[in-house]
Amino acid sequence: MPAVICGLLALLLGLPFAGGTTPGAVDTAAAAAVAHLSPGVLRALVFPTEPYVVLALGLLAVALCLRAGRRKEAVLALVVPVLAILLTSWLLKPLYDRWKNGTLVYPSGHTVSLVAVLTVLVLVTRRVLVAVLSAVALLAATAGLVGMGYHYLTDVAGGTLFAAAVVLLTWPSPRREPADPAQGEHSFTTPGS
Repeated sequence: MPAVICGLLALLLGLPFAGGTTPGAVDTAAAAAVAHLSPGVLRALVFPTEPYVVLALGLLAVALCLRAGRRKEAVLALVVPVLAILLTSWLLKPLYDRWKNGTLVYPSGHTVSLVAVLTVLVLVTRRVLVAVLSAVALLAATAGLVGMGYHYLTDVAGGTLFAAAVVLLTWPSPRREPADPAQGEHSFTTPGS
């Protein structure tokens, strides 16, 4: 259900801006909030969206899956972010036709690639620390993308929602295993692991 909600929100969020170049009030406020940051700081904030960083994080997710013997998840960790990126570039950007600086911007491809890989990492590791670090990386990247003028805030929000939707829709749900009476707890596994 969260995947469907994220997907619908991503699709709806872009509608008011389709075919245009004008920022919304929230976009203008976000740009003003980060306007004081220096170009060096903004470049550092955008760093998590660099292709080599996203690729390294994706390969880390694949390696973690293989190490745990979860081959199906390893394939998904590789394929699903690519699927999200391709859908964004070939379907959604032309469909929404929102432009900034001569480039289609909704939803943000930078954000889709980063969030897809980070969502996979959170699902693979199931660690709160990974979720927190992922959120920090996304917030930093958001400030950088808006501050550098690459995207409006709504582009980043749409990319975040869309990437999360694609990953959650395609990722196998953990299933609850029967309790081990010796340990007195339940464990979770992923189908096909």
